[in-house]
Amino acid sequence: MGPRSRLQLEQKLRDRNVPEDLAHALLSRFEEVGLVDDAEFARMWVRSRGETRSLGRTALRRELSEKGITGETAEKALGELSPEAEEDAARRLLARRVRPFDREDRAARDKELRRLVAMLARKGHAPGTAFRLAAEVLAAEVLDAEALEVPNGET
Repeated sequence: MGPRSRLQLEQKLRDRNVPEDLAHALLSRFEEVGLVDDAEFARMWVRSRGETRSLGRTALRRELSEKGITGETAEKALGELSPEAEEDAARRLLARRVRPFDREDRAARDKELRRLVAMLARKGHAPGTAFRLAAEVLAAEVLDAEALEVPNGET
């Protein structure tokens, strides 16, 4: 079991029928001694999920809210995720997920672009950023494919 937010621990104690006043006193004491720290939990969550799941700020904000982390605490944690790191994670995800398509067929390229943009949007990336990054990855795919092609008659 990894780190948990105060809200998650409250819910777990409630599920185990711990009296509310005892749970509150226990969690308050845990906060005093540093065993429960929502700010640290939020920073760790943003760093981890941003890198491993390639999530954008919107998805991370939603996940933090589900864990009971909102307001200034959430915004401070999200502020530690640089736009460059967010874009790098999205590019790595796109590079892994791009499917082969007929580079000569504009409709096939557009379909792949829409698929990749939709995937990034579901992961909480801004629409403009998602479109720009997906277009960059597809353009690089086309250039890589052209560089690997051997002209007819040459060896």
